[in-house]
Amino acid sequence: MNVQEIMNSNDFKQCVSFHGHVCPGVSIGYKAAKAGMAWLKENRSEDEEIIAIVETNACSADAVQVLTGCTFGKGNFIHKDYGKMVLTLLSRNSGKGVRVAVKAGTSGLAPEHMELIRKMIDGKLTDTEQEQFQELHLQKSMSILETPDQELFTIRETSMELPQKARIEPSEPCSRCKEPVMKSKLKDVDGQMVCQDCCN
Repeated sequence: MNVQEIMNSNDFKQCVSFHGHVCPGVSIGYKAAKAGMAWLKENRSEDEEIIAIVETNACSADAVQVLTGCTFGKGNFIHKDYGKMVLTLLSRNSGKGVRVAVKAGTSGLAPEHMELIRKMIDGKLTDTEQEQFQELHLQKSMSILETPDQELFTIRETSMELPQKARIEPSEPCSRCKEPVMKSKLKDVDGQMVCQDCCN
């Protein structure tokens, strides 16, 4: 598919709808998830068939959740706070895994783009600069979408122990705040079973 076909596809539109806007990070997440799922020859996870491990909590993670079906609520979406644009997908069906890592220099933003981001964070963008920012954001997003996977990513097989499936267990009230807590998450403090908030 060309870039316009990708942007008009239901998959990409769902990623944008979930995240809230088109941006380079969503485009990277879209491409990484598509590449990883194709490598595994897997369909979107309805339950916990696929495990996704992301190494950043940036925009790309939203596209990964949409396309893989891996979510925090199912317990098959894991965040490792390494600050890297890396996605690892593991299949419970085949036992195989794939690591998709962005190559250096392929997804960076131009200095002008970065300066506008800094101004936006500080709330100092003029109307003209806001338009420039949106245009640069769209251009970079489209550039990522049209870059071949082999130029954008290092894709390799990987293996690791599969995490346990999501646990469902009874809750018990915290001795201090009385709010219900998963039993395994309670801590014994001076003979009282308390939640982690009340431990601090």
